[in-house]
Amino acid sequence: MVENNTSTTPQAEPTKPQKPTLLVVDDIPENIDVLVASLRDEYSIKVALNGARALAIAQKSPRPDLILLDVMMPEMDGYEVCRRLKADPVTANIPVIFVTAKHDVSDEERGFSLGAADYIIKPISPPLVRARIRNQIALYDQNRQLMEKVRERTKALQESQLRIIHHLGRAVEYRDNETGAHVIRMSYISKYIAERCVDDKEWIERLFHAAPMHDLGKIGIADKILLKPGKLDPEEWEQMKRHTQFGADILSVDGDPLLEMARTIALTHHERWDGKGYPAGLKAEEIPLEGRIVALADVIDALLSNRPYKKAWNIEQTCEYVKGQAGRHFDPKLTEIALDLTIKIADLRIQYPDT
Repeated sequence: MVENNTSTTPQAEPTKPQKPTLLVVDDIPENIDVLVASLRDEYSIKVALNGARALAIAQKSPRPDLILLDVMMPEMDGYEVCRRLKADPVTANIPVIFVTAKHDVSDEERGFSLGAADYIIKPISPPLVRARIRNQIALYDQNRQLMEKVRERTKALQESQLRIIHHLGRAVEYRDNETGAHVIRMSYISKYIAERCVDDKEWIERLFHAAPMHDLGKIGIADKILLKPGKLDPEEWEQMKRHTQFGADILSVDGDPLLEMARTIALTHHERWDGKGYPAGLKAEEIPLEGRIVALADVIDALLSNRPYKKAWNIEQTCEYVKGQAGRHFDPKLTEIALDLTIKIADLRIQYPDT
């Protein structure tokens, strides 16, 4: 018997490409009907009879790919609608084509000055309108693809930069810490504290990524001082204190917000609330907030860790010490926040151990 190799499994029909969406805005329904009749075969159409409704539709996802906008409308004319669209980051990039009976050169100039992509005079020629729309949507699609590529490239560069920053911070910690996990933990502690007192997600994220570079200046400190198991003598201590200025010098790059914050942290994370810190003897809120936060986070994790000069403290000993330093070494408000984070801090030591 001859086998029939022809498959009887139903084949899925190819997905039809989705039509671009147009928003037609005009206060006269008959004008909308004319445009819809000439465009509905190629496009999905949304309509609005006034400016307020047009703005609401444009802001709602999925947003239109192009807006055909009449000028002469009551309450809010097309010029004002266009101005508001271009002022809103959500809708600013949607191309707008004015379709209007206003045909003076000054009217066209005003439309283009507000950001319109094109200006068509009524009565319309359907082939002309279709050609203009195709051109603008093609340009819009190209711009969106280009912007997406730019975003992807920018994201890749930022991620690369952050990886370098974290590795640089960990490289410094390897000189006096076996794994470099300290910079990871203290960065998270800094972030946890900041989340309780700062209402700026971008600032908090910048702090999280800048914190690992707080001790970058230790690169300039001799191993015999940095790794000394006993107490430093006065001359050695003066050399050790210079790491704050070394770090600030290394990070002195103008214009980059992340590196500027990292520089501030490197320079000020050994200042004290009572003014007895270094290098500048800043007091209380003279110390930048990022410096105060990292100072606290750095000490908390250092106390919980083994060091050449000390054994690790437990969480109770650490909390007792930190509480006693409120208003002396540390910002009292930040100290109160940190003491409320002990469970999360303990979890970090499990998640990012030194071994």
